[in-house]
Amino acid sequence: QVQLVESGGGLVQPGGSLRLSCAASGSIFSRYVMGWYRQAPGKERELVASITSGGSTNYADSVKGRFTISRDNAGNMVYLQMNSLKPEDTAVYYCNAHSPLWGTYWGQGTQVTVSS
Repeated sequence: QVQLVESGGGLVQPGGSLRLSCAASGSIFSRYVMGWYRQAPGKERELVASITSGGSTNYADSVKGRFTISRDNAGNMVYLQMNSLKPEDTAVYYCNAHSPLWGTYWGQGTQVTVSS
């Protein structure tokens, strides 16, 4: 079992920045690929970015060059630095832990609203 707790969401103006954090507990953190997903009203949940325990990253085309995912394996943390935010980035952001052997887990989500 993995417990994931997100923090760092909020209201920000277009062009602004936010940093999301996800604290993981309950299992061996390095077993999991960690990811950030988001879900906007009326839309399906989509992958924003993911990172392996070795640091390989993957980004949605819509956030490339603006968002950066990182992880601290010793501290069991994963982060999403979001710059140059746009109104279309408004969504609930979810932390995800995935392993083909050990399962998939989700956090409760944190709201990000980009509006002037």
